[in-house]
Amino acid sequence: MSVPSYGTNGELRQRSVAPEEPVKTVTTTDEGRKMDELLDKHQTYEFGGPWGVTAMMIGFPILMYYLWICLWFYDGKLVIPTSTDDIVPFLERMWAHVRDDASPNAYAWKVYTGLVVYQLFLAWVMPGYQQEGLPVPSLGYKTLMYNCNALYSLYATMITAAGLHYYHIFRLTEIIDNYGHIMSVAMIYGFAVSFGMYFITVATSNEIRMSGSFIYDVFMGACLNPRIGPVDLKMWAEVRIPWVIVFFLAVSGGCHQYEQYGYVTPNMAFMILATWLYLNACAKGEECIPQTWDMYHEKWGFMVIFWNFAGVPFTYVYSVVYMASHEPSKYQFSTPTYVFLFTTLLTAYYIWDTSMSQKSRFKMQTQGIHTFRNTFPQLPWGTLKNPEFIQTAHGNRLLISGWWRYSRKPNYVADWVMSFSWGVIIGGATIIPYFYSVFFITVLVHRCGRDFERCSMKYGKDWERYCSIVKYKFIPGVY
Repeated sequence: MSVPSYGTNGELRQRSVAPEEPVKTVTTTDEGRKMDELLDKHQTYEFGGPWGVTAMMIGFPILMYYLWICLWFYDGKLVIPTSTDDIVPFLERMWAHVRDDASPNAYAWKVYTGLVVYQLFLAWVMPGYQQEGLPVPSLGYKTLMYNCNALYSLYATMITAAGLHYYHIFRLTEIIDNYGHIMSVAMIYGFAVSFGMYFITVATSNEIRMSGSFIYDVFMGACLNPRIGPVDLKMWAEVRIPWVIVFFLAVSGGCHQYEQYGYVTPNMAFMILATWLYLNACAKGEECIPQTWDMYHEKWGFMVIFWNFAGVPFTYVYSVVYMASHEPSKYQFSTPTYVFLFTTLLTAYYIWDTSMSQKSRFKMQTQGIHTFRNTFPQLPWGTLKNPEFIQTAHGNRLLISGWWRYSRKPNYVADWVMSFSWGVIIGGATIIPYFYSVFFITVLVHRCGRDFERCSMKYGKDWERYCSIVKYKFIPGVY
């Protein structure tokens, strides 16, 4: 059969292949190596530079405390001082909530540290699928191996948690009841690991893409591929900490409802399903993570570390926090509404899962990997046969098949729809659970800007050709 591809000057070419001919391995050209060397140097400040990142490092924890206080103690209303005279008393009230209900007490340290240690232990000892990562320019295009055992670790964690709950050793309802205390410990971990990794990396002379500004480099990170034994810390922290906590917070909310009312509401069941789908997808498709921007380019700094250790688990499931502290009558829907919400979630999940799989497996094919992992669930159209692509002068290939024919970031669109549904599941009871989707779209737009700018520099005219074929950044026909 004849399959189209695109040459380095953008012209359409035809190549004859057998029906099952694999995508051939690619090699970075000399021109591409020069561009990679340029891109692996600090060029400009992002996020407002040192002052901007300092504001975020201070502002994020304060915002997290404030939103939790509003949800738990003020019926989900955004409270503010009633007058100028009330500013100081207002701050005192806020501090009292943090001091009394979010102190990093011994119980919270035990729970959170226990999770971190157990997840690190499982990552170290569990058998896994061996996946080769993308060539890393800063390592002379060496590829790193990743032991993808998140799926076995997830099952082990679920079985362990069920056993601890059943035998009353550790009741899962305690997680949501101690939300504030555990959140504070998570924040301390986020700061400690961020600064600790910076100092260790500099002390061992493994830093890369440094700006010269201490606080900015702590925020962006100094190291690219930190490891402890066989465990890649960046990939470990991306899945094993945030999404495990998110899922068990939802389960804790469900247990809390069952013990209080004798049933679990469809809204809480929605969140348990939604968080499990996301966690399971990250675990069963872990071999796709080494092919992502996060692994081969993004450094491991506060921006990533704090968000994985504290930000994601304690800001993405505000709907669960609200439901655990309010009567079900405040967020009930009709049966058709529930059907619509569950259908929307599952549709968005399908697009997100398969688009991520298509892109990652295409990258694997360019490395000569053509046998893929078979984990549950493997959805139809997750792997493209004879995909169309643009062959760039850099040496890389730009995918223009599957979902990626219609949008440059189809995974982001589906991911955002899921995040929005996590807020919609409680309707208009409070706007705070919509923080996730609002924050997420801000992050995605900024990240796309960074990504597209980098691709424009890296691929030049080939990127222009790509944009002329895949016209829409997010939603086909809209934007």
